[in-house]
Amino acid sequence: MIVVTGGAGFIGSNIVKGLNDRGRSDIVVVDNLERGDKFLNLTDCEIADYRDKRDFLQELALGRYKGRVEAIFHEGACSDTMNHDGLYMMRNNYDYSKTLFTFCRDEGAQFLYASSASVYGGGQVFREQRDVEAPLNVYGYSKFLFDQFVRSQADRGRQTVGFRYFNVYGPREQHKGRMASVAYHFFHQFRAEGQVRLFGASGGYEPGEQRRDFVSVEDVVKINLYFLDHPEKSGIYNLGTGCAQSFNDVATATINAIRQSEGKARLATAELQKQDIITYIPFPDALRGKYQSYTKADIGALRDTGYDAPFFDVDVGVGRYIERLLQGA
Repeated sequence: MIVVTGGAGFIGSNIVKGLNDRGRSDIVVVDNLERGDKFLNLTDCEIADYRDKRDFLQELALGRYKGRVEAIFHEGACSDTMNHDGLYMMRNNYDYSKTLFTFCRDEGAQFLYASSASVYGGGQVFREQRDVEAPLNVYGYSKFLFDQFVRSQADRGRQTVGFRYFNVYGPREQHKGRMASVAYHFFHQFRAEGQVRLFGASGGYEPGEQRRDFVSVEDVVKINLYFLDHPEKSGIYNLGTGCAQSFNDVATATINAIRQSEGKARLATAELQKQDIITYIPFPDALRGKYQSYTKADIGALRDTGYDAPFFDVDVGVGRYIERLLQGA
């Protein structure tokens, strides 16, 4: 069987669906459904069982999964970068991850887990090496510390793969609230108000020109499954496109996808700004010193593993996502 923790969440549920598309339904989803609306992410998925995270950990300790697990996709974590409860963050993101790692090590199971580009903090170099890692918040630190733990166990013999996710967007993220992607928020702003609001100038960038590596969850799933197919490959890898695009680009792609669905012509960013369809708000004081104004994954190590598929750029990837949102998916 395959276990997907955080399996009712954004990336986890997309991995479950990706496994289904391969004909796999021997999947145990582990999650916490105290926020019950996440169940919607699984209604079109086939799974063998659902276990609450707390029950799963107890059952793991009692040996009920011994000899039964082929692989664990560990996507379960608190991903709210504005949550400053360090005790909760470290228990949920660090200690939980160590428990699952140890189980996979002892069982000889594959372990594929979610790390984060937040480990790089405010730096300008995004390469999987210690000297450029300096997280800005306790969420980033919890991910960084587990990566360090994995590095210290690198000779354990079985596959362990960490994915440093950059800015992931795509279907099944509606439950994430303020932590949903900007594409999701832009879609709903434009539909409700006829305009999209972006941050104004900050960090040396003009309004809306802060740049991130925006990656489609479709590409994220492909890469996770690539490593499932290659258990001989281990390591910690950036999972982004290798390109930095602006928030203006995402807003333009979102608006134009909606306009096309209505039979209207695409407009350039400058025209959208001129018509006040793209507008700007002051950069929030609460985010100063805690915000990554620029990210761009160095995907050299990922490419060196043999993964050579192209990535969706923002225009195509966001366009595909908006089509799904317009269909109510």
